[in-house]
Amino acid sequence: MKKEDLQAAYSVFNVRGEGIESLLWGDEDDFICERIIAIPEKPLSKVQLNQLFGYVREMAVSDEFFRFYWCNGGRSPYLVSALPGYSNSYGEHQDVRSVEQLFHGFYRIFIDGLLLCGNVRAYFRRACSLSAQQIQDHLNSLIFDTEAIKARGPALEMREISKDDRYLISEMACKSYGDIPENGQLLNYMREVWGAHAKKQGGAISITQLLADEQEPRQQMFKFSADDILHQSVNSEEELVRKYSQVADKFRRAREAALQNTKHYLSLVNDLDVYVATSMRTRSDFRHMADKCESIFGDKKVEDLHLRYFDPTMSAAEGHQDKGLIECLMVRCSKVLIYCAGEKESYGKDAEAAMALSLGKNVIFLCDNVTRNNFYKEVHPLSRLINFSTGVAVGAIVTTSPEDVALLLDRIFENEMHYELRQHDSRTGYLQLLEARTGSIVRIQTDDKMLAEAFWNHYKRI
Repeated sequence: MKKEDLQAAYSVFNVRGEGIESLLWGDEDDFICERIIAIPEKPLSKVQLNQLFGYVREMAVSDEFFRFYWCNGGRSPYLVSALPGYSNSYGEHQDVRSVEQLFHGFYRIFIDGLLLCGNVRAYFRRACSLSAQQIQDHLNSLIFDTEAIKARGPALEMREISKDDRYLISEMACKSYGDIPENGQLLNYMREVWGAHAKKQGGAISITQLLADEQEPRQQMFKFSADDILHQSVNSEEELVRKYSQVADKFRRAREAALQNTKHYLSLVNDLDVYVATSMRTRSDFRHMADKCESIFGDKKVEDLHLRYFDPTMSAAEGHQDKGLIECLMVRCSKVLIYCAGEKESYGKDAEAAMALSLGKNVIFLCDNVTRNNFYKEVHPLSRLINFSTGVAVGAIVTTSPEDVALLLDRIFENEMHYELRQHDSRTGYLQLLEARTGSIVRIQTDDKMLAEAFWNHYKRI
């Protein structure tokens, strides 16, 4: 192997920074590359590695840091064996015996640096003198206690609501039927329109026609709430009331169950795993959302985790202000947020995703098609934000597949995420950490030195 081959093979580590971020590309690159190429014949000890770090003006590592990263030490929130250059033999020795082993350790350091600090060298200089337990303590903030999660067993069951009736728990339906459906806005309005129709011409008329006035500001709300009978016709006010009452009875049952389910969610909020964020504007939206939740959380891959998840098609609140408080609490307490993208988005759903990303949580965007997928992966400003407590840039994982969502949930809670380091396509030194299954960028380290210095000089001071 020549120096050029070595540099090309491991160019992902060339961040054009100082120390560990430019080990093969510093002033002494000939000497350092020569020593690394010779590792198979002359194993590299911790002492010699520290000497190489000294040549690039980097801090030395402790014995325990060396063993943690180069001898298969510790636990991580990702599958270490899936990283390039892994071998289960590394823990058998106290030195580095291959070039692949050396750079496998670097790969772990770079990933941990991006996950924990948003900056590789900052993490390295903070952790290189720590004990293995201290390093593990930092990583534990990203690691789930999988066995404890599995040992919980299933939670109490929710009150069942037919998928076909779940649209009736929406705020639009609640406003239409009211606390006393016999005197609800929808019924009173249809009676009024029926009366005008009976005086003018009489005869059979469809519910759709009764709700046809586009000048009525509540028209869309009423049409949504009357979907069950929208295409039926009535010949009298009595028949109108009878048909309305059939839906109103379904509304009562659905709302009662949804309010009880909300109490159930609040009772387990301390143990909540996943919050599902969505916006549902039609009856079919409610059906599709219920099917998605069933598909994701009924998947065999997550069955043994008994995940506690908030299903938005099963919950209601006494008022929209309470609903806002409940949803903010759920986002705050959940471990993962699933953002279900639709044809149109809403402020509420976007705000929930932004809250979760700003709390540093895992956020998965589930899109209906490739176009929306690419928009969220490459364009949408809310798909990458800042963890407010640490300043680390965090990005959402974006996919079009419910099966991928189940797989990702399994990997997250099993601490077996698959990550890939990559340089920006056109900016050498701009480091990106990708979720390997979807290619989503979840962490970045910019190559803009002024931006980086300004950010870290001032972020913690605010």
